[in-house]
Order: sequence, then C-alpha cells, then structure tokens
Amino acid sequence: MAVKKKSKASKYLTVPTRPIPVDRDRSVAGLLEKMEGAGFGARQLAEAHRIWIDMLDDNVTIYLCVSGNLIQSGMRRLFAYIIKNRFVDVLVLSGNVLFQDIHEILGRNHYQAHPSMDDAELEKADISRLGDTLANNDEYKEADEWIGSVINQLEMSRPYSTREFLHLIGRELAEIAHEDGVLTSAFKSRVPIYCPDVLASQLSVGISRCKFEKKIDFNLDVTQDALEAMQISQRTRNSGIITLGSVGAQNMVNATEISSYIMRAKPRGHKYAVSISTDSVPLSIRTPSVTGGHTAVFGKLLKNAVTSYVPSDPSIALPMLVTALSQTAAKFIKSRKHPQFALANKDLGVEIP
Repeated sequence: MAVKKKSKASKYLTVPTRPIPVDRDRSVAGLLEKMEGAGFGARQLAEAHRIWIDMLDDNVTIYLCVSGNLIQSGMRRLFAYIIKNRFVDVLVLSGNVLFQDIHEILGRNHYQAHPSMDDAELEKADISRLGDTLANNDEYKEADEWIGSVINQLEMSRPYSTREFLHLIGRELAEIAHEDGVLTSAFKSRVPIYCPDVLASQLSVGISRCKFEKKIDFNLDVTQDALEAMQISQRTRNSGIITLGSVGAQNMVNATEISSYIMRAKPRGHKYAVSISTDSVPLSIRTPSVTGGHTAVFGKLLKNAVTSYVPSDPSIALPMLVTALSQTAAKFIKSRKHPQFALANKDLGVEIP
C-alpha cells in the first residue's frame, strides 16, 4: 500500500479549530474551555482566562489598567471582587473610573437610558447621557463637594502623591460605605491606585472646586507617582498586565520601562499580557506572532511572553472572565504569594515575596 506523502503545509496544520458545542453546561469556565478550541475573539477570550490563571499560579505582579466608563456600565462589584481577592496587585485607573466609583460608593446610582429620551429634555433636567446610561449632575456635584471635604482634613504643609491621596479617599469612603467599590476594596486590601489622567477627568473638578471655593492650597505631586511606579517595576521579578479599554492608563506602566535608566536598571518587560478593547487593531498586531508588532498593544514584553488580545467591549468580556475566575482560581489564590505594600505614609513601601 502506497504511503501518503506529507505536504509542506502539514507541519503547520496540526491543530484544527473545534466548533463550540451547545450543551447544558452552566459553568462559564466550562464554556470558556470549549471556546479555546475556536478562533478569533472566542479563542482570545478563553486564552485571557487561562493567562490570568497562569499569572496567579506564577506569583507575578499583576497590573490592572482601566480606561473608560466601566463603573457607569455596571462593573463596580466585579472590580471590588477581583481587588479583595487579590486577582490583581497594582491599579492604574482613569480619573473618570475613580470619580464614578466615588459617586456610587456614596450611595448614588447610574441609570439606564432609552433611545426615545430627548437630549434637550435631559439637559433641562440637568441629567448627563453617556451612551445608554444616565447620571444626575446634581449628585455628581455632591461628589465634587465630598472630595473637597476630604481635602479639607489634610495637612497642607506638603504635596501628596496621587497614590497617597486616593488611599486616603478610600479610607474615608470605607467608614461610610454600605457596599464596596474600587477605592474601598483597594484601601482594605492594601492595593495601590495610580491615576495618570487626573486633569483630564471629572476627578479634577472636585479638587479644583475645593481650591477655588475654600482657598485651600492643595497640590498633587505626580513625580512621586512616577518614582513609585518605577520602584514597583524594578523590584518585581516578573509582571503581567491586564488592560481594559484604550491604552491610555497602560501608558503609565509603559513609561516605567522607558525611564528605567534613571534607577540604572534594564527594562524587563511583561511575561504575560491581556488587552480587552474595541480599538481597531490589525490581526497581525493583536495576535501572537514572531513578526507581529504587538508591543504597540501590550507594552514591552519578555521574549516568549504569553499574550491575548480580546476584540470586545470590556463590559461584555469582564463579567465572563471574573465569573469564570470565581469558579477556577480558588486554589491559586490560596497559595499565591502576592506583593505587599505599605500605603499609609508619604513614601510607598514595597515587599516582593
């Protein structure tokens, strides 16, 4: 019997895609496991779950970078869960994420909008529409005033890093919160928060209002934030990064690699990277390949780094990922040795196990 000759393509075409079956498995983790055999966004989402598990098992320092309006879209409890369970170690969040978190922890809500609502009528009612959600502007002003009340209690003889200021806000919120959010969970779990775009966000309004109305000379020292971020980067043995939304927040982490020469160190890059975004990114960049330029998406990577780019709205992907992690990550969290931070003082304390 003649032996079938292998084609030149056969060494590459070894793992076929597997159509996702319809069954009665109600486990989200089980569904993602089936999606690993598919392609495109389905496979990338499944691989994002696997990579997150690998990061927890490998005891790397995990950065979570978030831009956009994810609190307003209903993600606050998910963020609180992953922070309190130490699925992440360092938070780099946009100011809008933090302001909306303050608004909800203070007991206020965001609301669903309907296409039939007239924008002119909403404006007359002092309501802001963002996508298909609404916010009461009067309640946002109350959040501005509350931020000012925190500033009013601070010692004004020195500037504060954004990280220290956000830690203090988390402490004040924790005393009055009926339900945790990002800031209260980070305070309780001793997870540092950095905000690279304070001036471009709603968070700056409350700070500016306090300075204008109460003549309080409050200043933020962003250079201290940059030095602390460098310190974390240089002490970390290996790192992973998870980016939700655009790379705006992630750029602060990228800058620690560029500026590593200040501390006379060589940039290492991330061992793992996950990006979940609706940004239009060519397949040649967002998928792992030898020639792909996917550092443009993930930042600097180690050689042979494991990556996943999920072309999805984070408000769709995050509930699936966090639900799956709640079903699969318990044993890794129990044995995980995560970084320890001292956040109460002006200078950040970092201990990497």
